[in-house]
Amino acid sequence: MIPGVSTAVILRQTIRAGRSSGVAALLGNETGIFLWAMAAVFGLSALVLASEVAYGVMKAVGAALLIVMGVQSLWKARRAPEALGPPLPYGGGEARGGWRRSYGLGLATCGANPKAAVFAMSFLPQFVPQGAHVPLTLTMLAVIWVVVDVVWYVGVIWLIGRAGAVLGRPAVRRRLEQVSGTVLVALGVRVALEAR
Repeated sequence: MIPGVSTAVILRQTIRAGRSSGVAALLGNETGIFLWAMAAVFGLSALVLASEVAYGVMKAVGAALLIVMGVQSLWKARRAPEALGPPLPYGGGEARGGWRRSYGLGLATCGANPKAAVFAMSFLPQFVPQGAHVPLTLTMLAVIWVVVDVVWYVGVIWLIGRAGAVLGRPAVRRRLEQVSGTVLVALGVRVALEAR
């Protein structure tokens, strides 16, 4: 629940194009979370931990993705508020660029995040009781992880949607694009510079 890369992408999509876009980004992110958890179940994410090259490539791709999204937001914010279009309807509008694009952004952001692999490998196994069926227990824990994430983010998306009347104004959207662009670029730089 601590804001990070996933939160930034989900909020960005919700503010840009409404609740449906935010939910699509959320579902993409959670698909990525579940895939990382399943990779941990079958030992595949251990490859990311063991291989400097795999970890470095994922880190570079993740950082580049965040920086590109941040630069796009900053570029969009340079336009006059009126150029952003009319205010979004209260509660958010339909996803510009489509549901698939937002889903893909959520999935790509999570998939290119080596920290998700590390978290799945190091956190989930701690909760497997001795003598339990390990793959089944890890799968159940992965489902719980995804459900908790979905409940949390749906609440966040709903709150952002409720503020849609204010957040949908072009001048406010321009400022939010500036803030989200700056945050995404900063997160991308942080991911790129972080030590393993």
